[in-house]
Amino acid sequence: MSNSFEITAGATPVILHIPHSAREIPSSVRGDILLSDQQLIAELNEMTDSSTEELALAAVDMLPSKPWIFANKLSRLVIDPERFPDEREVMNQVGMGAVYLRTSTGDQLRNPDFDPSNLINQYFKPYADAFTNLVADLLKQYDRVTIIDVHSYRASQHKNAVNHGQARPPMCIGTDHFHTPQRLTDIAKECFAPLGEVVLNQPYAGTYVPLDFYEKDARVLSIMMECRADQLLNPDLSRHEGFNRVASGLSALIARSNSF
Repeated sequence: MSNSFEITAGATPVILHIPHSAREIPSSVRGDILLSDQQLIAELNEMTDSSTEELALAAVDMLPSKPWIFANKLSRLVIDPERFPDEREVMNQVGMGAVYLRTSTGDQLRNPDFDPSNLINQYFKPYADAFTNLVADLLKQYDRVTIIDVHSYRASQHKNAVNHGQARPPMCIGTDHFHTPQRLTDIAKECFAPLGEVVLNQPYAGTYVPLDFYEKDARVLSIMMECRADQLLNPDLSRHEGFNRVASGLSALIARSNSF
């Protein structure tokens, strides 16, 4: 098992994907990051989906039948496993593709001529391969898989972004035209309705599907939850009472996805 991600076995065809909750950066990777230690802490505070792994674990604890959990154990500043590793990635235009070259404010994170191939080979590809293999195994067992992509986002828009001017509701649901059936979207909206306004694909759109299955296998369903961070965290990133409300909504979505 890789030390860059962790797979927790479940007993259902549901996978909780937690790609952006970690802050760990290996020393070999830190050397290529141009930020000072203080600047790096600030960037991690801004870019990490803080407490989303704890959120997922709290949701799972409420359930008798457990989903699988696939958690990235390294910061997204190492590699972002949800980005396309090629020219298809729209975030390349702001220097935030599979390997980030720029920060959330647009400052240089790595040298402009940085070669990402080593990070792609060492971290991105093993992560993608392991997720692909897990989905393939569950398809053999259940003939269906539902991926729930667990995220949070900051209340204030990052300066270096492609989604300026979009809605920033308490809960955003990301969908895919091929992998997210309308019924799954409706279920997610119902589960998170107690939080307030639920908006589709704003300010973040889409949902994670391993590339081997992307737009190829309709048995692989996927939906993304993007909870606005102030719904569960204080400004200092400590949790407040809203954390349990969000966990309850996620738990309901997991349970209903299992019987989907």
